[in-house]
Amino acid sequence: MGRAFEFRKARKLKRWSHMAKTFTRLGKDIVIAVKSGGPDPDSNSKLRAVIQNAKAANMPKDNVERAIKRAVSKDTSDYKEVLFEGYAPHGIAILIETATDNNKRTVANIRSYFNKCGGSLGTSGSVEFMFDHTCHFKIAQGELDVEELELEFIDYGAEEVFEDEDGIMIYGAFENFGSIQKALEEKEIEIISSGFERIPQVTKELSEEEQADVDKLLERIEEDDDVQNVYHSMA
Repeated sequence: MGRAFEFRKARKLKRWSHMAKTFTRLGKDIVIAVKSGGPDPDSNSKLRAVIQNAKAANMPKDNVERAIKRAVSKDTSDYKEVLFEGYAPHGIAILIETATDNNKRTVANIRSYFNKCGGSLGTSGSVEFMFDHTCHFKIAQGELDVEELELEFIDYGAEEVFEDEDGIMIYGAFENFGSIQKALEEKEIEIISSGFERIPQVTKELSEEEQADVDKLLERIEEDDDVQNVYHSMA
């Protein structure tokens, strides 16, 4: 198996174990998608993908519809997607994806987490190059053969295809999201969920005590309402 498989196995939904946090993240994703491409999922592929993710997370349909209506309203804040980069203790690189309606607040909060936990907030580009930006799709397996599917979807940008519990995972480069999504839809293959991840090119082994230092910072960051995703280079 490849790096995407090992990365996914290690993370295994740990970040979004709390349903309320998941729904908050999805609600922001819906607002961002609607603001950028309109409220009709038939003509907005980004919104279509978010709705699929909401369904996979068991987010009630009413919640999704309310989020779309809120996004259309002029009174709803625009969320800006901001990437933060830095180092945790013991040289662990961290990437933080946020969606915020108040960048000053978010910057101040993220900086305070690093300072209080022995880390350091970096400048733009300081650690992003250490991670591969990928897209992924989880699809229903049905009668599909993994090896045949991989061969077929290489032409659309797929780099890794493997079985994952109750479905099949397809990974590719970030920029190939649209071509893979379009191919799946044209072939009428059911997409369960999709999204983006940043996979560390190299990971670092730490002792239990050192891991505890890094986990303390990660927990602080992940509890912040503006934070969407957190990635790190700790093995």
